[in-house]
Amino acid sequence: MGKVFVGHDWAEDHHDVFVEDEMGRKIGGGRLSEGIDGVARFHELVADHVDDPADVVIASETDRGLFVNALVAAGYTVLAVNPMSTSRYRERFSTSGAKSDPGDAKVLAELARTDAHLHRPIAGDSELGEAIKVLARAHQTLIWTRQRQTNQLRSSLREFYPAALEAFDELGGRDSLAILAIASTPVAGRQLSLSKISATLRRAGRQRRIEQRAAEIQTALRSDQLEAPILIADAMGATVAALVAVIGELTTQIASLEAKLADRFEQHPDAKIIRSLPGLGMTLGARVLGEFGDDPNRYEDAKSRKNYSGMSPITKASGKHKVVLARYARNRRLSDACYLWAFATLTRSPGARAFYDEHRARGDTHSRALRALANRLVGILHGCLRHHTLYDEHTAWAHRQQQAA
Repeated sequence: MGKVFVGHDWAEDHHDVFVEDEMGRKIGGGRLSEGIDGVARFHELVADHVDDPADVVIASETDRGLFVNALVAAGYTVLAVNPMSTSRYRERFSTSGAKSDPGDAKVLAELARTDAHLHRPIAGDSELGEAIKVLARAHQTLIWTRQRQTNQLRSSLREFYPAALEAFDELGGRDSLAILAIASTPVAGRQLSLSKISATLRRAGRQRRIEQRAAEIQTALRSDQLEAPILIADAMGATVAALVAVIGELTTQIASLEAKLADRFEQHPDAKIIRSLPGLGMTLGARVLGEFGDDPNRYEDAKSRKNYSGMSPITKASGKHKVVLARYARNRRLSDACYLWAFATLTRSPGARAFYDEHRARGDTHSRALRALANRLVGILHGCLRHHTLYDEHTAWAHRQQQAA
């Protein structure tokens, strides 16, 4: 028996599959349900055509979900295909612009048959690695959500309560949330006494400069400002109170997830190596580990890991025209983590700082120099993980020191 190639187009409650042989002939397919019945039906579709599950190559636009996880666990080779790639392959079969789920399944099956070597199989990450990724993504998502709510709070205060914006530079901080919870309107703000503000700051957790900070807040809240009509101000105040409560709860849940994430990350065997690199603390290190995955065979070399990180540039060259650009299609959670990592190393690694300064001296912008530094750091991380070695500042930047000498 030969190999079997499958295209998998997923939806929330069903899956369209197209099965073909090595000659491109259809040998099965259809619409499968989500869940155990759908997976069992899939096994039936390919069972008569292969002896070894590894001979089944599946191209799918998603690399997660219970259905896909079941296929990987069964031993099938599952390729994760970017939806943008699928749209380009679709143009090979139809120029009319027509699109359907069964049609996309056929396109993916053809992709698996002809170009499987150009696409990466879904990594065999450990359960602990997957758990770290789930927690890290949830933690980051809540942070982004809190920032959106804080921006909305700032926008609301600007419309009717500008004194609050003068009192607090950081609206998401403990002080501002505690005061706005008891003084969500200008009238309530002006009525706050120094003792009330001081007590509120203490309950919020402030331990230093309490009286001085209380006086600063009272002065700002009692400053002369334009005001909205009372009825409108009361309505806006209710909105502010609701947003403050939401932001406060988000902060609580972020701290809870962060503690759980730190606990899981510390259990991972690669955590010590990752944390040895400058700039990678508990949270950022967990994000990097979760997004890269812990399958030791996932990346063929350092270049592959750099490309996946999104930090390596792309080159567009045609004739005499050549331009080097930042990579647009990338794992944005990972690229965000690598960018922050590079920024954090500037004060923790002399070698990283010299690398950054060198790129700035060439005329690179701050962002471009940080991307170049992040690209270099990802390569160093790959070497440390590959050789199971802790980071060493001299070894990591030795070649640059030799060049400078």
